[in-house]
Order: sequence, then C-alpha cells, then structure tokens
Amino acid sequence: MINIRRSEERGGGNFGWLNTRHTFSFDSYYDPKFMRFRSLRVINEDVVAPGEGFPMHPHQDMEIITYVLEGAVGHKDSLGTGSIIRPGDGQRMSAGKGIRHSEMNASATDPVHLLQIWIMPNRRGVEPSYEQKSFPTEEKQGKLRLIASPDGANGSVTINQDARLYVSLLSPKQEVTHDLLEGRYAWLQVAKGSVELNGKLLKQGDGASTDERKLTVVAEEDAEILLFDLA
Repeated sequence: MINIRRSEERGGGNFGWLNTRHTFSFDSYYDPKFMRFRSLRVINEDVVAPGEGFPMHPHQDMEIITYVLEGAVGHKDSLGTGSIIRPGDGQRMSAGKGIRHSEMNASATDPVHLLQIWIMPNRRGVEPSYEQKSFPTEEKQGKLRLIASPDGANGSVTINQDARLYVSLLSPKQEVTHDLLEGRYAWLQVAKGSVELNGKLLKQGDGASTDERKLTVVAEEDAEILLFDLA
C-alpha cells in the first residue's frame, strides 16, 4: 500500500524571513495523523531569506540531516564545527546527550532552499558528533546514491539508527528501483520535479510511505528524490 502526503496538506507558513512546510507535526503545527513515520520524525522544507536563519539553539537525542537544494547553509555548533553546506553534500549532526548549533543562510543576496530532516536515534545519550561529505552529481544521476546509513556503507555518513537515506537525480522517463526487505518500510520525498512511485503520481513537496516490496520510481520531468529505507 502507498499512502501519499500531499504538499499542500503540510503544516507551516510564511514568516517573511522563513517560508516553511512541515510534513510531520513540528513546533506549533500539530496533526495526530502525521507525528512521524517509523523513526523518521521531521521533514521540513525551508526557504530562508538572505542573511537570515536559525540562531544558536539546543538539541538532544536526535539525528539531524540538512539537505540543501539551492544556495548554501552556514553551520556552527558547540563542538567547534564551522562549515558551509551546499547542494550535493550529505551532512549529519548527532545531537546525543546535548548540542547547540546555528544554521544561517550563508548568502547576503540569495535565498537558501533546504530540507531539514530529523531521525530518532536507536541509542540515547551518545556523545554528540558532526559529519559532512560531498556526493558528486554523477553518483546520483539516474541511480540511488546512499548518503546516510548506520554503518557508513559506500562512503555514506553514519547515523545512530537502522535507517538508510538514498538520493537520486532523474531526467524525464529515467527510472530507479529499490527492493524493500521483509519488515522494512520506505518513505519517498520529492524534493524537485515530479515522479511516479509504482504508478502513483507525486509532485514537488509530496511524500509517500509504503511497505510494498518492489519500488519503481519513474521521473515525469527533471526530478530530485530522497528515499528512506526504515526499520
């Protein structure tokens, strides 16, 4: 079965400096039907105005992934990390027993468009840590590229959960497939463009959960997708 979460049904709003859409309940947005999916707790699509962002604030016991679609994010944290996150990067911050960080638009002239992803960890109270890697376009074009996993497989960043995040860039009519093992579940998020998932049309901002064993994604137009394989 495929359950679709349409873009226009998401929470959030436009606050001037921030235009945000929440797939799951977050902050003041609450929908008891969309609290999370498996260990996937947050997918926020944010467009942040030039020079604006999220000042230093705390997190605990959460795996946080920032996936930039356009522009650049400046990250700083209480570990002393200072980095710029750009499209093509896989970035993970394990909040563990406690961390503070800020995420700001790194440009004074252009907005930044990103997905903020939270995955609940399988262990609490771990030492906080940060990891960032770049994944070239050619590794994602027309194929599913693993960028986050529990064991760092294929050069992916490592997360404290039995979850795997794949990304793909697709041209019109390009197809990728993924087999779900028994007892696992998938969430597909369309970051750009539109695709069909096992014959179901999904547009930009749409998400879908499924337990179907064979997943086939076909692009209707140029598209960028994120596929979560979850316990």
